[in-house]
Parts: sequence; C-alpha cells; structure tokens
Amino acid sequence: MTDDDPTSSAAERGEPAPRRHDAASVARRLEAILLVVEEPQSLVSLATAVDAPVAAVRQAIEGLVEDYDGLTGGPRRGFELREVGGGWRLYVRAEHDGLVSEFVNTQAPSRLSQAALETLAVIAYKQPVTRGQVASIRAVNVDSVVRTLLSRGLIQEAFTDAETGAIHYATTDALLVNLGINSLDELPHISPLLDDGADGFDAEVVR
Repeated sequence: MTDDDPTSSAAERGEPAPRRHDAASVARRLEAILLVVEEPQSLVSLATAVDAPVAAVRQAIEGLVEDYDGLTGGPRRGFELREVGGGWRLYVRAEHDGLVSEFVNTQAPSRLSQAALETLAVIAYKQPVTRGQVASIRAVNVDSVVRTLLSRGLIQEAFTDAETGAIHYATTDALLVNLGINSLDELPHISPLLDDGADGFDAEVVR
C-alpha cells in the first residue's frame, strides 16, 4: 500500500487523525440526532449519543442556536433549537405554526392503521399521557404512530414534565370533529379498563 493509495488510513499515511471532538464535527453529529428525537434531550444524553464530552456538546449547541437564529451571518431558519425542561430539541418557530398546521391539514387524508387507532384511543382516554405510558399500555413501541397522529393534527403536545423532560400528549378539537362529538365526555366509559402505564414501558416486550 503506497502513500498515494486513497484506501490507506490517515495513520498509515502519516497524517493526523480527524478530530472527532472539534465543534464542527460534534455539531454535525448533533444535528443528525436532533432531527429524529421526539423529546428534549439533556446535554449528557446528547454527549453519549454523539460520543463527545459534555463541554464539547454544550459549545456545539450554542453554535447551532446562533446559526439557526441567523447570528452567524446566515439566514434565520424556520426552525429553532430550544431548551425545554432541561433538554434540547428542534422546534418550528412560533410564527410558522399556522403555516405548518395548514400544510398538514391540507394533505390528502388516508385511513389510520389499526395501531394508530389503538394508540389514539389510549391517548383519548388517558390524556395527558406520555409516549412511555402509551407504550406500556399497548406493549409495543409507539414512536412512529405518535408522529403520525401529530402530523394529522389529532393529538398535540400538552406540556413537558419539568423534571423528566417527558412530553405529555392530549387530543385536539380535530378528533372531536372527526368523531362527530362535542366533548370527550361523550366517549364510551371504558377508561377504568385500561392500565395506567405507571409501571413504564419495558422495551423487552417488543423484541
């Protein structure tokens, strides 16, 4: 293997190894994680996810916030990186909420899957409820289903627990319209038959 061989490693060519903990590298990895998380993530959780020191993650977060806010010379983005309940997550900027809601509501509707209907029923009867509690009741992972229900405007984020950072979900008026009822009080009284999900979600169930 020669020095000109493009398949040789940096160490073999006598070049310094790429820095995994420099601000730009950490920021790129953080963006990849932040694009898919459903709930705010603490600095420690993010540091573990991107395999970087907490100090480096904190610096990268600060840089991303400034970048998205247009403070580094670039445009102000339509989304922002915000700290909520002790964790960080990407959010649509408040001024674009109406635009996003209108876009989502005008998409061609399609039938909800059985899994989505079951998840929606649990949220309707047990709200406000976290994804972990819903997953415990249904004994399956519900991340993708919750995203679907959010995109349909049938559920919404009610509040975020200040201590755990867990998002609690509740149904919207759109659900009442779709069901043809005026209030959740008109739903059949089956809530006592549902487990409250207090024991949490055992990931082993879905393996």
